[in-house]
Amino acid sequence: MQPYVIPFEQLGMGDVERVGGKNASLGEMIRHLSHAGVRVPGGFATTADAYRDFLKADGLDQRIDAALDDIDIDDIEALVHTGAQIRQWICEAPFPARLLEEIASHYHALAANSNGSFAVRSSATAEDLPDASFAGQQETFLNIHGLDNVLHAIKEVFASLYNDRAISYRAHKGFKHADVALSAGIQCMVRSDLGAAGVMFTLDTESGFPDVVFITAAYGLGETVVQGAVNPDEFYVHKQMLGASRPGLIRRTLGSKRLKMVFAGDKSAGVSTRTVEVAEEDCNKFTLSDCEVRELARYAVAIEKHYGHPMDIEWGKSGEDGKLYILQARPETVKSQARPGGTEKFHLRSRSAVLTSGRAIGQKIGTGPVRIVKHASEMSCVQPGDILVTDMTDPNWEPVMKRAAAIVTNRGGRTCHAAIIARELGVPAIVGCNDATTTLTEGTQVTVSCAEGDTGRCYDGALDYEVVRTDNATLPPPPVKIMMNVGNPELAFEFAQIPNSGVGLARLEFVISNMIGIHPKAVLEFDRMPLALQEKILRRARGYASPQTFFVDKLVEGVASIAAAFWPKPVIVRLSDFKSNEYRMLLGGELFEPDEENPMLGFRGAARYTSPSFHDCFALECQAMKRIRDEMGYNNVELMVPFVRNLKEARDVEALLAIHGLRRGDNGLRLIMMCEVPSNALLAEEFLEHFDGFSIGSNDLTQLTLGVDRDSSLVAGSFDERDIAVKRLLGMAIDACNKLGKYVGICGQGPSDHPDFAQWLMDAGIQSVSLNPDTVADTWLKLANARQMQKSAAQKDLEKA
Repeated sequence: MQPYVIPFEQLGMGDVERVGGKNASLGEMIRHLSHAGVRVPGGFATTADAYRDFLKADGLDQRIDAALDDIDIDDIEALVHTGAQIRQWICEAPFPARLLEEIASHYHALAANSNGSFAVRSSATAEDLPDASFAGQQETFLNIHGLDNVLHAIKEVFASLYNDRAISYRAHKGFKHADVALSAGIQCMVRSDLGAAGVMFTLDTESGFPDVVFITAAYGLGETVVQGAVNPDEFYVHKQMLGASRPGLIRRTLGSKRLKMVFAGDKSAGVSTRTVEVAEEDCNKFTLSDCEVRELARYAVAIEKHYGHPMDIEWGKSGEDGKLYILQARPETVKSQARPGGTEKFHLRSRSAVLTSGRAIGQKIGTGPVRIVKHASEMSCVQPGDILVTDMTDPNWEPVMKRAAAIVTNRGGRTCHAAIIARELGVPAIVGCNDATTTLTEGTQVTVSCAEGDTGRCYDGALDYEVVRTDNATLPPPPVKIMMNVGNPELAFEFAQIPNSGVGLARLEFVISNMIGIHPKAVLEFDRMPLALQEKILRRARGYASPQTFFVDKLVEGVASIAAAFWPKPVIVRLSDFKSNEYRMLLGGELFEPDEENPMLGFRGAARYTSPSFHDCFALECQAMKRIRDEMGYNNVELMVPFVRNLKEARDVEALLAIHGLRRGDNGLRLIMMCEVPSNALLAEEFLEHFDGFSIGSNDLTQLTLGVDRDSSLVAGSFDERDIAVKRLLGMAIDACNKLGKYVGICGQGPSDHPDFAQWLMDAGIQSVSLNPDTVADTWLKLANARQMQKSAAQKDLEKA
């Protein structure tokens, strides 16, 4: 006779049919990953046989089959009614005597060696397969005390196999209801109510980039993160650097974490948790230390390696012993199942007022009328093509979520159920907006854009957008190296999956303006700033030791994110090239920047770095770049100096970088100069005595060669990179680099906009072309075709001869 109850330590992945994927996985980790330091709380599981025998008693299984035979899954009201009826039947049915005895025996053995608090979770036999995710469909009960309450929770878990979403999901995925059985897992509780908890994935959940561990964290029990009740902290850890004993932590984002779920005082109650507010001081701190983030990432990598595919993992930190535990692990079923070889990119053609914003899910765009749903009972009002707007969702909303053109919620993070379901359905979603239900107006047309990085934006009106589909598998070998221009670190993981030879231009200005937003002088002289400005700066720098630390750490995080995404390919980082009018836009900028008549030709580039008034500001950039290369291990980062007017500036900036520990050649450091002033080309060999190559900035070079304001529409017709004077200078720069065996590339739109110019550059000997990501595939094909036509013409000439 097969047992109805089995301890976790006797289970493994061969037992999925007996105890479901979740419980089998817990046993697998206890048996095989404990040696790697992965901690998993003990427990036991009821079997699928126990569930089926329970349903067979008094013909309950036949009544359930009959109730589901004629149901229309798309009829929301009928689905809700039938599901509720089946769940009531299950809760009212008695357990078989043998099942009661075995649960009691294992419960008492487990309780004797624990704190007496248990989690009762579901585990379906069809659950957590690589191509189907049943995650979150069934119920979980936390902090359950006493055998009677455990038995009641098990029955509720059994009944939850017939939640509305579970019924709908099985029908749409082609699973027969009777073929899916349920196992209940009874697991010792980790006191994360006194600590923290969250979810982590062994890939980036939005782009599918496989080389990072993505971790979310909030205070208290992890249900608030899973349910989307809080906006959690987020962390990214680069697997390769973690494995090389480098820090690996490349990005941190502070969440609001306003609520936490804790144990309730009444332990005799069936459900013993409650939600409380988090103190403001704790909201302004990161939930985990950097060491704890790395420890969790190591667990995740070990789990992924053992299972052999990307994983979705729940974890908890005990507030009693301070240790980290793995509570669940299941296959990731969305991005890991995407077919490689092609890309689909959404782009807005125009923009309007931003009505609300939050965390972007799905990298798509949706338009439609706003449909505000305040309660699950109102779900039936959502029509196909609506923008579903609500406070938060749970798994039971799935039947109506697939009708929506997009989803917008007040609460939630990128690993909550709403986000997971939206990804599965391919529906763009913005979670954690805070104010969506009050800011958006019922019935008005809006555009939900999740195609602009980590931040999702809801725009006023139905905006026009395009979808560009590219089959990367058809790209022929390129005639020159194709690199990319990358400014936004949040898009780096996505861009890295486009065929490329690295990053020819990583713009530091984006990191400073968007991730930092503070003038460097304002953080260096923080104590002298006006009180109102200090408050604004401190608000931005929440979670970091000081404003100055915030400035440097964010520079590190931004550049490290790009360096990790493209590792080990070269990433050429251009040091800040703000003009004075652009610096004035940063917090505190108006206190330090001159009001110049022509900032384009003013205090910028190398002249700014070497000015005594800016030395301490430039030192912050250097500190960040040195940390990225030497401490974090990203020696694929190369540095580029913009707007070097004369040889003195070249000498001075080279010496200044060396003073700050960034000496050419040390740890393989290459120093590139932006060739964008005519003097750079005219004295190319002399400038190259101080640099390891040129990156040609064709926009400024054309402007300064032809005396044309590139921002003026009045003389736009005279701006042309193909002008003979510009080409003469370009040729001089390219020839000098090739003669001296140094790098030469170009970063700009010219090669994308003008195929004949790209052809000329190739013939002139350019080594690389750095493009905006959305033009890579098209320009790649144009260059390859041009080279092929050139070869064909040469072959014909040879044949004629």
